[in-house]
Amino acid sequence: MAVIELTSANFKQVIDENSMVIIDFWATWCGPCQSFAPIFEAAAEKNTDIVFAKVNTESEQELASQFQIRSIPTLMVAKEQIIVFSQAGALPASALDQLLEQIKTLDMDKVRADIAAEQNS
Repeated sequence: MAVIELTSANFKQVIDENSMVIIDFWATWCGPCQSFAPIFEAAAEKNTDIVFAKVNTESEQELASQFQIRSIPTLMVAKEQIIVFSQAGALPASALDQLLEQIKTLDMDKVRADIAAEQNS
């Protein structure tokens, strides 16, 4: 699957309509972002069951602000409409593969229970 561009206009729809979305917050002037792009695209080709998306922080400043992006690249993963991972910095291909495998096997019932427990405390 090709990497899609996320904007304020389509962000909610993409998150709501897909069980897993990995998002790369980036900018054209960012050297590490440019280095990470081929790794991200290769992972998208290998993992067709996951939506891979990019947010250009320069043109989508509102989204970057909403998610408190302070450093780029930042990877964020939404699974079943819950942000389950967020980390600044480019990952090597092997680390990205490991991350994706961990998130695929994440027990979302436990995640939801943990969130509910935290909100009730």
